[in-house]
Amino acid sequence: MNSITKKLGIAALTATLSLGGAMAAFAADFTLRATANSNENDEDYDGLVVFKNYVEAASNGKIAVELFIGTQLCSKGAECLQGVADGSIDIYISTSGGAAGAFPYVQVLDLPYLMANDRIAEKVLTDTDFTRTVRDMALKDSGDKIRLMTIGNTGGWRNFANTKRRVAMPKDMEGLKIRTVVADLPQELVKALGASPTPIPWPELFTSFQTGVVEGSKNGITDIMGMKFPDAGLKYVTLDGHAYMGALWWMNNDKFKAMPEDMRQVVVDGFAALQQATFASPKRKSIKAYEEFVAGGGDLYVPTPAEKAAFKEAAAPVFDWFKANVKGGGEVFDALSAAVTEAEAEIKEANMKDLN
Repeated sequence: MNSITKKLGIAALTATLSLGGAMAAFAADFTLRATANSNENDEDYDGLVVFKNYVEAASNGKIAVELFIGTQLCSKGAECLQGVADGSIDIYISTSGGAAGAFPYVQVLDLPYLMANDRIAEKVLTDTDFTRTVRDMALKDSGDKIRLMTIGNTGGWRNFANTKRRVAMPKDMEGLKIRTVVADLPQELVKALGASPTPIPWPELFTSFQTGVVEGSKNGITDIMGMKFPDAGLKYVTLDGHAYMGALWWMNNDKFKAMPEDMRQVVVDGFAALQQATFASPKRKSIKAYEEFVAGGGDLYVPTPAEKAAFKEAAAPVFDWFKANVKGGGEVFDALSAAVTEAEAEIKEANMKDLN
């Protein structure tokens, strides 16, 4: 086969596949419009690709999934969640901060040092009733319009990073200007550790490091390297893992309930597959990111158990603040605490079996 024939064959195949996709979408009983305000290098996109592939295959084409990556449908949490509520968007992924305006209690995921590692966090989010508790709260507060489908991960764990010095103990945080989002909880945490919270929009953070407007942040390593923050002077990262970077996947409840039960099961199973993809993706991507950070002269510090305990003790007032000041805070805090206790006990029991 000569090159011209090959090209014609590829063109014909591409056209056939495109036509097949269009026919599948045309023939679908349900079309789901899903959006993520990120890009194709993000674990949110990885999760959506897995979701789309699973749902379209498992439904035998009865469900089509259209992906809108970036800001084509909406650009901010409040706007996107309103789109989910009114049905112009079927599926949307937010951080806890992005959904805090509508559902302030989701900030429970930002409470520091509640979940010790990925194994515990993933068990809490897959094998306990914590997510269902938050789902019920959100459905009630949205008039049964916005349904929480699952909670995955978006970037690993939040760690403290700064331009000035190694942070090994809470006292090392004193005086540092730490970038936060506008939400109250992260600002309360930074203040509890003796630093100064400074709300800065994400797109302005690189320049803010360069100019000294802020000297630190609370981010995962993939975000730090993806945004090239070391080039702006960010040189110190402390792996305190104070918060799991939860990804909340929302769906229009009317759209979900309009499906027959077998198709709802396909969607639920699709979100389970999506969740597993978002658990795995940051782990893989963080390996290269950490290597690049250290290779570029970055200081990567792992606190000792005693040092991490000191951070947790210093941050303890934030728990009381959350329960007293956040709507639904007490209920959701108790739900997460009970889920963590349950997960820790089950993992401990499994370890005893596996180690002996």
